[in-house]
Amino acid sequence: MGNCNACLGSSEKDPQTPTTPQTPIGRNKARERYANPYARSPAPIRVLKDFFPRTRISDKYVLGRELGRGEFGITYLCTDRETREALACKSISKKKLRTAVDIEDVRREVAIMSSLPEHPNIVKLRATYEDNEAVHLVMELCEGGELFDRIVARGHYSERAAAGVAKTIAEVVRMCHQHGVMHRDLKPENFLFANKKENSPLKAIDFGLSVFFKPGERFSEIVGSPYYMAPEVLKRNYGPEVDIWSAGVILYILLCGVPPFWAESEQGVALAILRGVLDFRREPWPQVSESAKSLIRQMLDPDPRKRLTAEQVLDHPWIQNAKKAPNVPLGDIVRARLKQFSIMNRFKKKALRVIAEHLSVEEIEIIREMFALMDTDNDGKVTYEELKAGLRKVGSQLAEPEIKLLMDVADVDGNGVLEYGEFVAVTIHLQKMENDEHFRKAFMFFDKDGNGYIELDELTVALAEESGEPDLDVLNNIMQEVDTDKDGRISYDEFVAMMKTGTDWRKASRQYSRERFKSLSLNLMKDGSLQLQDGLTGTSVVV
Repeated sequence: MGNCNACLGSSEKDPQTPTTPQTPIGRNKARERYANPYARSPAPIRVLKDFFPRTRISDKYVLGRELGRGEFGITYLCTDRETREALACKSISKKKLRTAVDIEDVRREVAIMSSLPEHPNIVKLRATYEDNEAVHLVMELCEGGELFDRIVARGHYSERAAAGVAKTIAEVVRMCHQHGVMHRDLKPENFLFANKKENSPLKAIDFGLSVFFKPGERFSEIVGSPYYMAPEVLKRNYGPEVDIWSAGVILYILLCGVPPFWAESEQGVALAILRGVLDFRREPWPQVSESAKSLIRQMLDPDPRKRLTAEQVLDHPWIQNAKKAPNVPLGDIVRARLKQFSIMNRFKKKALRVIAEHLSVEEIEIIREMFALMDTDNDGKVTYEELKAGLRKVGSQLAEPEIKLLMDVADVDGNGVLEYGEFVAVTIHLQKMENDEHFRKAFMFFDKDGNGYIELDELTVALAEESGEPDLDVLNNIMQEVDTDKDGRISYDEFVAMMKTGTDWRKASRQYSRERFKSLSLNLMKDGSLQLQDGLTGTSVVV
């Protein structure tokens, strides 16, 4: 399935819905067309084709604390009774396998992980079990954290280190392609370190969107994570070359800290991918070697026929001479950008809290009633599960990834629950109380001297009240980004524009709705141009 958190730090995603590459089917249509044949049967669902019903997972392993939770399953710490080896077990609830497509997804994931030979950089599936309640996948435990987390924690990153990671990713792609497997969801979140040691191996996880392919076979369903999608995926005609594109996007991010194709909307991301313009002018690119940039250009060639294969990537001089690659730290810039995103979110969160304090009595009463409805154990706090259940009660159509994003935005103190003040902020976010009066009150909170602008010293004071003295360089960067007319201060219009923009791309990468992205379609016009159409909004753009 597409939400493998069998290893610590993995990400959420929707399952792949089509059963054949030739006929893309939306998730809801797939549910109608492929109804679960076991749904009305008193007999338990049979998912795995080859398993021994008399063998129970508890005979071999002890399941411990929860490590992660996804749409279809929960991952637990798993200990071998004999050897005491620590592993991970992803238990996929049969109640959540609602269609034959869902069942086939589990079978395919198991088949792919079983077919790949043992490799130091691919998480190994150790065993599979099935009982009346769940399917259990026992695999290696990766507890060293995500690739990006280690970069930030380390505080520096060099070309030499990036070359080593790029080589590992290319070796994984080569191994998959040699055995007829297309991963289709390569992204930084799907690469975890086995342990916390400096020399820990990096491992690819989550084959929930992977498929078997034959030479020359073409696929048409849109799957994967938008920022890492190749242009031919958007055109619904692709093969295994898409994995090289995704690896190229990762390499670009490793060297500069931001993705090559980034925008605030689905349509904007798709347009950026189709245009394929790479920026090598901004920092730190002038300090990056021409060899590294050459490799990225060849991995991100819009024509899949000209794009490098995994073998060619491994043969590239920059990879071959990885130990000789410049060891100049790029991390100061990369880390500063990631830190900037964090501070920017603090800016927005603080503004939301200010808005919350100035709501009308009627608005506050409605929110107080909602809080009481969701706080089922009456402890004055709303957990993620309570928030999710409460939103369902009031008829919210928000998908689980969006609810998690809202929780993350509102949980200012990061304790995993929402206090009343934080709940008010998330409700404002939900109800989109973006009227001029609310924004004006928030703006006035930052504009201490009332001159109609937020200056650097005012922003510094406001954010210091929230969580300590922020970094001056980061604040300067924020000012430069929000201050679109470059007069050295933030006007009311610039403040509103900032409040209405999305969250940072790393969060969006984890939480993006692929179902929303699938609504985009490409049409070939008579003049040879491409029209990108948004099926939900009805808007279109000619590429």
